[in-house]
Amino acid sequence: MNVAIALALWSSAFGNGELIPVQFTADGDNISPPLEWECSFEAESFALICEDPDAPAGTWVHWVVYNIPGENRMLEEGMPAERQQEDGTLQGENSWGSIGYGGPAPPSGKHRYIFTLYALPGQLHLAPGATAFELREAIEGQIIEKAEFVGEYTRE
Repeated sequence: MNVAIALALWSSAFGNGELIPVQFTADGDNISPPLEWECSFEAESFALICEDPDAPAGTWVHWVVYNIPGENRMLEEGMPAERQQEDGTLQGENSWGSIGYGGPAPPSGKHRYIFTLYALPGQLHLAPGATAFELREAIEGQIIEKAEFVGEYTRE
């Protein structure tokens, strides 16, 4: 009997496909939104990438987080922009060249912000400050499951 592997990602601040509240954008407090997930299997760690595929110069990375302990089921609102959190979670470099979360700041129009959570069988041997590209290389062939959650933000 095959059992479906389930990984679900959401935010208590906005629904999938809905507008991201201004406090989580560059027009507001520019703090990371709260994220939660449900996982029906054992994972040693999780990783998360948030990016805007609608950016004029190509995909823009807003957040890179990895080595989230396997027992964790959330990232709290307003995660400090530090390379390493108290629980060992590491943050990477966004497209601005900064560590941590950078909120939506589209030049104009409606953009999508895709939060992708990856369940992994172990911790990654990546130093703090890795890029999304480096993270994707490190997890290639190791992803147990992934889940996506999308927010939108518009500037006129």
